[in-house]
Amino acid sequence: MSEIITNAMIIDEKDTVAVAIEPVKAGQTAAWLDKSGGLWEVTAVTDIPIYHKFAIRDMQKGEPVVKYGEHIGLAARDIQAGEHVHTHNVENHREQL
Repeated sequence: MSEIITNAMIIDEKDTVAVAIEPVKAGQTAAWLDKSGGLWEVTAVTDIPIYHKFAIRDMQKGEPVVKYGEHIGLAARDIQAGEHVHTHNVENHREQL
């Protein structure tokens, strides 16, 4: 039986981003396990530094970016699955209390 190799992790099933646990170069596969042990993969379209976020699915401009099951900002532009998600493509958004 082959060992499952992962280089990313996701925290909550509602998340739209995962975190790279090692550097991932553009063109490489980022792979992570969900809570039930299912393997998910996406091809990196940009370099993703270690401990940085990347999109696990396409996101439209203005859509909430979700990490830890919480909104952490809004997509400042359309973001592709496998793209590095950071200050260059996420804008702050204060939730209404």
